[in-house]
Amino acid sequence: MTVDLVIPVYNEASVLEASVARLAAAMADCGGFRWRIVVVDNGSTDQTESIGRRLARQRPEVDFLHLDEKGRGRALREAWNETEAEFSIYMDVDLSTDLAAVGRAVAMLDDGADVVAGSRLHAESHITRCLKREILSRCYNRMIRHALGTRTFDDAQCGFKGVRIETVRPLLPLVVNQQWFFDTELLVLAEYAGMTVRTLPITWVEDRDTRVNIPRTVWEDLRGLARLRRTARSLIRDRNARSP
Repeated sequence: MTVDLVIPVYNEASVLEASVARLAAAMADCGGFRWRIVVVDNGSTDQTESIGRRLARQRPEVDFLHLDEKGRGRALREAWNETEAEFSIYMDVDLSTDLAAVGRAVAMLDDGADVVAGSRLHAESHITRCLKREILSRCYNRMIRHALGTRTFDDAQCGFKGVRIETVRPLLPLVVNQQWFFDTELLVLAEYAGMTVRTLPITWVEDRDTRVNIPRTVWEDLRGLARLRRTARSLIRDRNARSP
C-alpha cells in the first residue's frame, strides 16, 4: 500500500521546510504502508518554489510539483491525477490537524472508505479556534445540509482529507471550482455518486497566520452552493449513464 501525503502551498516559504521536517519525523516510525510527501506549489510568488525543489533534491521522501496557476483545488487535482499511489491524504501546510490522524485516515480508507473527511465539528474532536470562525464554520455546514441534503459529512472545509485514488479520480473532471470550494464540491459529488464518505474526529489548532480571505471565500462558497444545487445530481446521473 502506498500513500501520498499532499501539501498544497501558496507563498509559504516561511514555514514550508519546517512543516515538511515535522511531517517526515511524524511518519518515520509509521508501519503498514509506504508513504511519500508531495508538495504542490500553486503559483507562489515568493521563494516557495525554490525551497520545494531543494527539499525534493535533499530528501528522498519528498516530491515537488509546480503549477503556474493559483488554487488549492487545482493543486489537489494535479497531485491526484499524476500519482500511482493507492491512497492520498492531504493537509494544510500549517499542519493544524494533529498528525496522528494520518494513520487513522489510512486505516479507514483501507477498510473501504472512498473519502475520509476530517471534522472539527465532530463531538469527539478537540478544537482550538476563535469564536468567529467557529460560528462561520457551523453556519456554512448547516447551509450545505439544508441546500443539498447531504448526510455523510459535517465539515466540508477542514484542511485534512483522505481519498481512494481509484474511485475519486473519475469525479475530478466534474469538479468545477479549483479554489477553496473544491473540497465541498468533491464531497457532495462523492455522496451523490453513492461513494463511502466517512467522518474522522480530529485534534486541531487554528493557525492565526491563515492566508484565507474570509469574505471572498464566503462569496465563492455561496455561489458554489447555488450552482451545485442546480447541477450536481444531473452531473452524477449523466456520469452513471455513460459508465459501462
